[in-house]
Amino acid sequence: MQAVVLAAGKGTRLEPLTDDKPKALVEVDDKPLIEDVFDNLLEIGVTELVVVVGHMKEQIIERYGDEYEGAPITYAHQREQLGLAHAILQAEPHIDDDFVLMLGDNVFRGNLGDVINRQQEDRADAAFLVEEVPYEEASRYGVLDTNEYGEIVEVVEKPEEPPSNLVMTGFYTFTPAIFHACHLVQPSDRGEYELPDAIDLLIQSGRTIDAIRMDGWRIDVGYPEDRETAEERIQNPAEATPEQ
Repeated sequence: MQAVVLAAGKGTRLEPLTDDKPKALVEVDDKPLIEDVFDNLLEIGVTELVVVVGHMKEQIIERYGDEYEGAPITYAHQREQLGLAHAILQAEPHIDDDFVLMLGDNVFRGNLGDVINRQQEDRADAAFLVEEVPYEEASRYGVLDTNEYGEIVEVVEKPEEPPSNLVMTGFYTFTPAIFHACHLVQPSDRGEYELPDAIDLLIQSGRTIDAIRMDGWRIDVGYPEDRETAEERIQNPAEATPEQ
């Protein structure tokens, strides 16, 4: 199984931690974020890594070379920060079949393997790990509206009035159909090619999308305080719950 890891970001909000390194190499509990991602992926059966790099990419390439713990690494270059859909397209030439997508700045402890199993069982074109957040925070994320079967019927990027408090995390599985959708996406008001827009195109074309609720926890390490929270949860796993 192949996995695409998005690790091209600058991490401006993480300054000063990113003054001299890319965001993916910021350490949490003495381990770079991207290395924690790699470990999670290998644990669920990934055998090949495609890493999308950009800002200070040489540091990542020099550190990990062409393999990690026996899994080959291929690097794809995102020369401009133009959104997640644009980043995914940089990996397209290296992907052969269904694949896992994971953001390189999230710390996960949970049921990642359930997402892969569900997609394979349902033969869905995509499956995502999702979580509930306080309703007032939902507008910061890609918000999901699902039907009674757990299938996603709409994805709205950072809406002013969220249709739910169920949001996408940074872990997905896709068939190659996502690449065609990403090619069709138009720039958003932010000037970026948004992944939720590509997902909506899949939905509108009749593709099956599954949402799997997280059993565990995740930290999106966007600010220095997020790094501290992630370290606390790693060091005290018995106290870390999805509600914290």
